[in-house]
Amino acid sequence: MATTDPIVTIQAGKPSERVYSSFGEIMLRLAAPGFERFFQSPRLQATFGGGESNVLASLSLHGMRTRFFSALPDNAIGRAAARTLAGFGIDVSHLVWKRDSRMGTYYLERGAEQRPSGVIYDRAGSAINLLEAGDIGWERALSGCGWFHVTGITPALSEKAMRRALEAARAARDAGIIVSCDLNFRAKLWRYGKAAAEVMPEFASTAHVLIANEEDCQKSLGIGNDAIDGAAAGSGSLDSSRYESLTGEVMGRYPNLLFTAVTLRESLSASSNRWSACLTDGDGFFLSKKYEIHHIVDRVGAGDSFAAGLIYGLSTMGSAREALEYAAAASCLKHSIEGDFNLATPGEIEALLNGNASGRIQR
Repeated sequence: MATTDPIVTIQAGKPSERVYSSFGEIMLRLAAPGFERFFQSPRLQATFGGGESNVLASLSLHGMRTRFFSALPDNAIGRAAARTLAGFGIDVSHLVWKRDSRMGTYYLERGAEQRPSGVIYDRAGSAINLLEAGDIGWERALSGCGWFHVTGITPALSEKAMRRALEAARAARDAGIIVSCDLNFRAKLWRYGKAAAEVMPEFASTAHVLIANEEDCQKSLGIGNDAIDGAAAGSGSLDSSRYESLTGEVMGRYPNLLFTAVTLRESLSASSNRWSACLTDGDGFFLSKKYEIHHIVDRVGAGDSFAAGLIYGLSTMGSAREALEYAAAASCLKHSIEGDFNLATPGEIEALLNGNASGRIQR
């Protein structure tokens, strides 16, 4: 690992000219309108989203060049998903089109007050699970890329999806590309015979930047105290002092890492959360400002917006603390935006960072 400042290491090679890339599944999102229960009215709102594509959409809105690797069904729904990504300026030229396959889908019911949100996945047999070795030539696909982002969602889908994601991460690392990994543990997805803790340490070993929450660290890496973390999350109170130890343990176990960031959510109810994050570079530990969010419009994609903000901040800003604060502010604003994608602009994020949190109308 480089002995120089990690920020200097990350920003080597003109970050403004690099392509930011990711591999994963974009899904059809079917959400009950507003805060209705499923089929309370005979409608579902259809949009698209997914962890990896959410990150790239945010980076594109920040003026970064982006490229998405995935497989989609060769039908009208798959083409519509690709057009959505292309509309953000994301390069979709490396998508693999699978005939006689299906679109991964998730159903969302947004909670309010003491009723939690709920997600139902319908992803078995979707196009990304049909990818074979060689369907994406990683040397060619990663050409010109300076950053590659992967999450723990894709490896949870199937053995094939896990193998393709690991191939991509290793190819990126071997090519000298910065690799970030968001552990993103999803208990409902690990159903093909492997546990997250068997798989995700291999991904953590490829990464330069690791992003997680406390449950991700425990379930995916076996680091942290599950009983304490679960109790804290349920009570709506988090003891931030223990996260310096947690992130330090992660960095110690994975000396390849330059940064480890952990998001901190205190859930008072489905509608009201406190939101902050912390980060270590192995030498310093930083804790972000804490945001009080009292009317959550849509929290899906908040972690992805944090990842995008952190990637942008580490690539363009002068310190890890600045990058962390930017990521926390970006993800705070995502809670006010419906849909998977964070449509907050850099100007809006900077305004929040500068203390403009009143929400007053801008005329």
